[in-house]
Amino acid sequence: MRIHHSRVLAIEDCVSREDIPVTSLPRTLLDLAAVVRFEWLQRMLERSEERELFDLGPVESLLDRTRGHAGWGRLRQAIALYEPPPFTRSQFEREFFEALVEAGLPRPATNFAEAGFELDVYWPEYRFAVELDVYATHGTHGAFERDRLRQEDLKLAGIEMTRVTDIRFSREPRAVLARVSRLLDDRRNDLASRGVAS
Repeated sequence: MRIHHSRVLAIEDCVSREDIPVTSLPRTLLDLAAVVRFEWLQRMLERSEERELFDLGPVESLLDRTRGHAGWGRLRQAIALYEPPPFTRSQFEREFFEALVEAGLPRPATNFAEAGFELDVYWPEYRFAVELDVYATHGTHGAFERDRLRQEDLKLAGIEMTRVTDIRFSREPRAVLARVSRLLDDRRNDLASRGVAS
């Protein structure tokens, strides 16, 4: 038997079974995600679903407040199967979204309306967007100029944005995801340093 300790547990992470204090199912899954094989974690989720104990909402709520936990990325990846598919307008959007989830990045919103614009991929809590560019649909001088003005308008509205082209993503998906992950981390740290709540 190995005993594990946590300095701080939220009240929703604590439950009681037969008068024995234990961690809630979401918290138990998160803690185990850090130490068990991914296949075992998937099986635990499946077993909790079979026993009608699994509820996606509390797991997502837990993940929202425990970024940085060693099991965070693996649990986020494991629950992707249970999350409703995003609304996407193209194959490129679907592939990019699926790659983000598989890489363990926080799940974004897609085609999200913010500041009068529709954003392809967006993390509202960080006010950070990724615009997915396909030359075939933006290949005119007018579209080029409008895209630059749009980027300025978003920045003025407090939204950081980066662009990813379909060609670049098809050539180097891992490099693109690594850069998006770093930009997202930088944005999160910037907001935290300025005391801006996410």
